[in-house]
Amino acid sequence: MKVKLNLLTFPIIGRFKQLSFSQVGRVLVVSCMGSPHCVTFQEREKRRKEAIAAATTLTEALVDHLNVGVAQAYVNQRKLDHEVKTLQIQAAQFAKQTTQWISLVENFNQALKEIGDVENWARSIEKDMRIIATALEYVYKGQLQPSAS
Repeated sequence: MKVKLNLLTFPIIGRFKQLSFSQVGRVLVVSCMGSPHCVTFQEREKRRKEAIAAATTLTEALVDHLNVGVAQAYVNQRKLDHEVKTLQIQAAQFAKQTTQWISLVENFNQALKEIGDVENWARSIEKDMRIIATALEYVYKGQLQPSAS
């Protein structure tokens, strides 16, 4: 059962409109002495303080719980940032090394082409020399045969 308190319920309060809240509470305590539904000012204050303390404790527990998660997320973010920086450095080093390898392979390929060109040139010179040697041999043999006859 809810008791509705107003100035009509307690006519004595109407006479003390200029009183402060705590003074009115004391007047209510005196006026409510016989009523089983009336809660005393001290009891209300006690309940209010208990409710504030309970709300504060709950709020602190919730904030502590959230702070643990936030702190862990912050630590994880720092680790990720460090890993990203390390990975970027390693990727740059790998790109530089890869460029060096590509340059080496291109130089090696060019050297192989040059060797192939020299080999072809040497074969061509050798073939020409054989042709010349054969021609000289025929000329030499041809010169020897008419003088022998």
